[in-house]
Amino acid sequence: FLGATVTFSILQKYKDTIFSLYRGGIDGRKAKQPPACINRRKRANLYAISHSLTQPAAHVARAKALLAVSEGYSFSEAARRAGRRSGDAVSQLVARFNQEGIAAIQPRWGGGRQVTYTEKEHQRILCEIHRVPDRVQDGTGTWSLSTLQAAQRKAPDGLPEVSTYTIWTVLHDAGWTYQKDRTWCVTGQVVRKHKTGVVTVTDPDAQAKKKLIEKAYTLGEKMGLSVWCEDEAGPFQTIPYPGQSWHWT
Repeated sequence: FLGATVTFSILQKYKDTIFSLYRGGIDGRKAKQPPACINRRKRANLYAISHSLTQPAAHVARAKALLAVSEGYSFSEAARRAGRRSGDAVSQLVARFNQEGIAAIQPRWGGGRQVTYTEKEHQRILCEIHRVPDRVQDGTGTWSLSTLQAAQRKAPDGLPEVSTYTIWTVLHDAGWTYQKDRTWCVTGQVVRKHKTGVVTVTDPDAQAKKKLIEKAYTLGEKMGLSVWCEDEAGPFQTIPYPGQSWHWT
């Protein structure tokens, strides 16, 4: 009876430690190795990701866990510091980091439908939006979803089955929005379509005509008169053209 009482007292005294070991299992073990090759540059990248307000929450948590392990914390403690529960997951993350580097913070495919368009295809779409459209080849002066889709499908290295919704999603994720804008024409220049092709015609007297028109408007306003101007060389528009196009914000 005395032995049982002593044993019960010991269990009561160290119950928290025993319970934590039971709950943690192998999660409570110390990391045998910190993340390999975690040089100053990688540590700075992990620190920036761990404090980022725009990165996905999964990336932030993985960066925090890797930093905690590199500072000597156990896998379970690193998981708690990152807001996670499993120390085993942290140990697997460390092993993956040792092989792949910073790319290890990217979640792997977790089941379900396979990803159709990867980062490579996303960059191909963004590369197209940065290209100035050719009026003859692309049939437009500004990009829209349909013209971007047509250009992607016709390009030899393009995406033959891409949809306008996919293009819209990629552009929005990259910070592009479709906006209404107003642009001015270049004074004294006009694009003409000749038999030899499309050429830009420049009026050598453009500046002189521009000053004459501005003077006529100024004097007319002072005298309370309506001024009508007819330009044969043009264009000398006094208001900008409305239009729509994609803009990066």
